[in-house]
Parts: sequence; C-alpha cells; structure tokens
Amino acid sequence: MSVTTHAVKPLSPEPRYRAYTTRHLEELTTRAGLSADERLAVQAVAQVLPFRANSYVVDELIDWAAAPDDPMYRLLFPQPDMLPAEDVARIADLLRAGASAQALNAVVQPLRARLNPHPAGQMDLNVPRLANAEPLPGLQHKYAETVLFFPQQGQTCHAYCTYCFRWAQFVGDADLKFASRDIASLVDYVRSHEEVTNVLLTGGDPMVMNERVLARYIEPLLDIEHLEAIRIGTKSLAWWPQRFVSDPDADDTLRLFERVVAAGKNLALMAHFSHPNELASPMVLEAVRRIRATGAVIRTQAPLIRGINDDAATWERMWRTHLRHGMVPYYMFVERDTGPRDYFAVPLARAVDIFRSAYQRVSGLGRTVRGPSMSATPGKVCVDGVADIGGEKVFVLHFIQARNPEWVGRPFFAKYDEQATWLFDLRPALGADAFPWETASTSGAHNDLPVD
Repeated sequence: MSVTTHAVKPLSPEPRYRAYTTRHLEELTTRAGLSADERLAVQAVAQVLPFRANSYVVDELIDWAAAPDDPMYRLLFPQPDMLPAEDVARIADLLRAGASAQALNAVVQPLRARLNPHPAGQMDLNVPRLANAEPLPGLQHKYAETVLFFPQQGQTCHAYCTYCFRWAQFVGDADLKFASRDIASLVDYVRSHEEVTNVLLTGGDPMVMNERVLARYIEPLLDIEHLEAIRIGTKSLAWWPQRFVSDPDADDTLRLFERVVAAGKNLALMAHFSHPNELASPMVLEAVRRIRATGAVIRTQAPLIRGINDDAATWERMWRTHLRHGMVPYYMFVERDTGPRDYFAVPLARAVDIFRSAYQRVSGLGRTVRGPSMSATPGKVCVDGVADIGGEKVFVLHFIQARNPEWVGRPFFAKYDEQATWLFDLRPALGADAFPWETASTSGAHNDLPVD
C-alpha cells in the first residue's frame, strides 16, 4: 500500500495545537456566561478533577451560544455538582482566601481517594508479575488474549472528558499514575505468553506521542508471530483530528500504520466518540479517510453519559454516521464506578431502553455494537435486556470477557431494579444465592503469570 494515498491534503493548513488548562478557566467560563460564584465553583472542582481543552475544541466544537448546556461544553468543563456541595464550598473558600498549594492538597487528596481512582482492580488484580513476584509497571493482563500497555509519554490527552474513568492519570499525583517506558519488558512478556493475541496501547491517549515515539513502542511487536492485532485507544479523532491530517508528522504516522498492516497485523484504532457533534467537522472525516486508507480499522465506542448522550436518537445518529464513513460501531459502555460517576450515571433499566431503541433503528451493518456493557472487577458484563421468567422480572446478562474464561457467554440473571446503575447494585434472581464471580474461582485471571 503506497503512502502516496496520503499526499493530497484538501483542507486548508491548520494552526498548531494550543492547550487550555485550569489557568484559562476564568476566561472560558466567563465566555459561557457563568456568574462569579459559578466560576469559582468550577475552579474548585478543577482542583480535584483534571481539566484540559484545546483550540480546536474551543473554536470548532462548542456552541458558546448554548453554553453551559451545550453537550460539548458539558463534555469538557467541570460542573459544580460533580462533587458534594460541602466539599466544593470548602475548596472555594480556600481559593477565595488565596490558600497555599499545601493547604489545598490537604483537602483535595482525601477527596480524590474517595472517588475510587483505579476501579475494577486495575492496580491490584490486573498487573502481571515476574517470577520473583515483582510487578511489571505499566502492564495489565486481565483477559487471556489481551495485554494493555500504558506508554509513559502517552499519559495525557489532547483534551479531557469530564466523565473519564482514567482521570487519576491526569491530576499530577505520581501515586495515582500508571505508566511505563520499558518497551523490552512489554515485548518479552508478550513473547512468553502465546495466549496473548493482541496488545492495546492505552492511556491517556497514545496518539499524543509523535510518530518516532509511537514507533518505538509498536515496531518491536511486529515480529511476534502469535500477536494478531495491535489496538490503540484514542480520543484524538474527536479532540484533535489534525493529528492525522495536518500535524507535522501526520504522514509519518500513517506510514507507520501501513507498516503494521504490511506486517500482517490487524491495526485497530479504538476511537472514542461521545456525541455526533464531534463528527461535524470536515477535518474529522478527512482524518478518518486517511486512516482507513492505510488498511487500519476504526472501531468506535463511548459510555452512556447523563445529560450528554442519554437518548436513543443521539446514539442512532452517531452509529449511522460512523457506519457511513466506514467506522465500526463497537461498544456502548456504562459509566464506570470512578470519579464523579453519580453525576453521569444512567440507571441500567434506562440504559437498556436507550440501547435497544437505537439498535432497532440501524441496519444490520451497524449492529456490530454491543452494550450496555460494564467493565467491572469480574469482567466485561453486557446487559442483554429485561425479561419475565416464571413471574419474576429480571435483568438478563452475560460476560463478554471475564477473569475466568468459563464465565464468558453464559447468561445469568439479576433482580430487576429501576435504580441500579452498576453491576454491584444488583442482586441474584431466580432463586440463586450468588453471582458466578461470588462462588467460582477466578483462576482464569492473569495477575500472577510469571515472565519465563
């Protein structure tokens, strides 16, 4: 496949990337029409949770006339009621008084710890260990087939989503950060575990790395025979599509993608699109076209987020747009139990209705999507629907992936609960005393596999 497919750039040159951080919140929230007290409350929340935007998002995606209710604004900017009112007021008082960083940290750190910064056993259950019991930093191996790697230089994003379940990577606390630059350990681990068929580079966003750095992580994987696929988790198509069109190393990056495909590996960009408005710019569609021309596949996924995309029409429009431009709808997630989850959570019963209604309105080609799915400690659980079995109303669920592979694909049942928003809110149904993970061994997990 020739790189000349990328030589034509029909769009006008774009300005270089410019970041907006907490230093710009006063200016931006004033633009959104917030009062002084509201702006201070946003600043208070931003002491606990990360904020980052960029010139493309601010200038192209947000409808400032509709802010602060615009979905793109809500997707990016901290909201005062993401944290308990008394905590926001306490931090606001400190900010108003000009408190020191040390005084602020004394309040902020305990708040972060209460927000479950690393959900689903990521730090304890998913990290593989060497033969001497030393953990391998920056690696996770929860499911047999898949290894996750967190490259050190990729642990930020072009902009931060307010719902991000990996928010702890971005708050500047070394104890909460999960990352590695040890490429050799990654390669050695994958080589020694032939059950691993794919590696997911994640973060953060690996696409914040330039092509030279990205290649250092990817190219050593290409001659591992049993490795079938390399995945890159990224929000860059939504937050900075220039990465694939007009950035200085855009063409070099696409050549790297071509080399992966030429090596006989499936290259999949796991693209995060949370709302159809993220696809409105011609720059996004040009980026999609150029990526697909390399032979890479783009699979799309996002969580269901209250106040942003919690209606069937939004998901239908999003999936149909993805399909029209050659992307593969992949997952609707349930917002994970971390960060300001209560602010964004949608009850599972409503999530099922939204998914089903949207799913009914897309063609068979769009029904590649799965959901609503929860990435919980035992595994990835899909809520298939609601049923009446023997007079009992139940949720029907199954594991898409699990710590114990024996659970995968087997249906199980939970009592119907209109208020439940997460797996651990549910109770067993139909006379069962426990769920599969509460009674069976998790011996299928890979947290204790040694490197040979």
